[in-house]
Amino acid sequence: MSGYTLARFDGSNAAWDEAIRRLPCAHPLQTAAWGDFKRRNGGWQPEKLIWRDSNGTVCAAAMILTRRLGLLPVLYAPKAPMLDYRNLALLERVLSDLERLARRRLALQLKIDPDVVQYTGEPNTDSWRDDPDGAAVVALLERRGWRFSPEQVQFKNTVLIDLTRSEEELLAAMTQSKRRKVRYGVRHGVTIRAATPADLPAMVALYLETGKRNNFLTRPADYYLDEWRSLMAEGLAHALIAEIEGRMAAHAVLLAFGRKCLYFNGASTSDNELRKLMPADALQWEAMRWAKARGFAIYDMWGAPTQFEESDPLWNVWLFKRDFGGRLTWYIGAWDFAPLPPLYWLYMRAMPRLRAWLRRRETAQRRTALA
Repeated sequence: MSGYTLARFDGSNAAWDEAIRRLPCAHPLQTAAWGDFKRRNGGWQPEKLIWRDSNGTVCAAAMILTRRLGLLPVLYAPKAPMLDYRNLALLERVLSDLERLARRRLALQLKIDPDVVQYTGEPNTDSWRDDPDGAAVVALLERRGWRFSPEQVQFKNTVLIDLTRSEEELLAAMTQSKRRKVRYGVRHGVTIRAATPADLPAMVALYLETGKRNNFLTRPADYYLDEWRSLMAEGLAHALIAEIEGRMAAHAVLLAFGRKCLYFNGASTSDNELRKLMPADALQWEAMRWAKARGFAIYDMWGAPTQFEESDPLWNVWLFKRDFGGRLTWYIGAWDFAPLPPLYWLYMRAMPRLRAWLRRRETAQRRTALA
C-alpha cells in the first residue's frame, strides 16, 4: 500500500471542488456546498481528505460528515471515496486509512456508498450483466470486515442515460410510446423554463404535495428551500419548471458536477387535466438536453427498485423511467465499518427511534435559526 499519502484538505471550497471534479466517481454530494448544507441542516461536520500518488497528483478523495450521538460519533462519506475502483491497491490504502480514522475516533460506524456498479440490466433477461470490477470491490470490503449496511441512505439502484449520444440517438433509444409522450406536451401547450429563486416556495409546496400523495418521506419546507437555494447559488443545482397556461404542472431539480447530472428532486401536479398533457415526460427530455448541452456525459435518474418486483415502493417510478432508454444500474450500495461491533448492532436496532429523534432535533434547530 506504499506510494500514496493521505492529507487533510484545508483549502477553499472552490479549490476542493476543483481537486475532486475530475476524479473517477466524482459526485455532487461530495462538493463543499453539500457539506456546508448538511452542517446547517442536521449538525454534520464535514472533513475533507485527499490521497496523492508518488507524483503528487490527487488520486482519491473523500468528504466525511460527522455527527455525535451522545459521546460517540457517526461518520458518513456520501457517494465516496472517489477513486478508480479498478486500482485495488489504492482502494486498499484508502480503506485502511478510513478504518484507522474510525478506530481512533471510537466511531459507532463509518458508512460509505460509492457509485461502484455491481450489476446492470433487468433480472432474468438478456440485458443482465455482472460487473467483475464491482465483484472485486465487494470481495475486498468483505475481507476487510466491512458489512453491507441495513441502512441504505441513498438510492442503491438507479437508471443511467448515456448523454454522449446525439439527441436523435437518445430519442431513438426511447420506446415509441415514450417518444410520443415527450413530444405530446410541447405540441399541446406545455412549456419548460428555468426556475429562479423566486419560484422555490411554490416548487417546495408542490414537492410536499407530491410526497403526501405518493407516500414518500419528506422534510420540512425550509429544508428544501435552503437546499435548492444554496446549491443553485453555487452553480451546482439547476431547476426546470413545466407550465401549462402559466400554471406549474411539474418541476425537476438537477444536481450537476463532474461527468454526471442527477435528477435529484421532482414533483408533479395532481390535476388530471394537466397530467393528461404529459408535462413530466417533456420535463425529463428537456433536463437531458440541458445536461447534454453543458457537457455532462451521464444523466442519472436517481432511483430504481431495490427488489425488482411490483411490491417495491419504487416500482411505479421505475415504470416511468424505464422507457427513456437508460440502463438499469445496481450499485454495491452502502457499507459500514464498525470498530465497536456490539455498540454498532445496538445502534442499528435503535435506528428507527434515533432517526425520529434526529429529525425532531433538526426541525427545532432550523426553527431556531429562522427565528
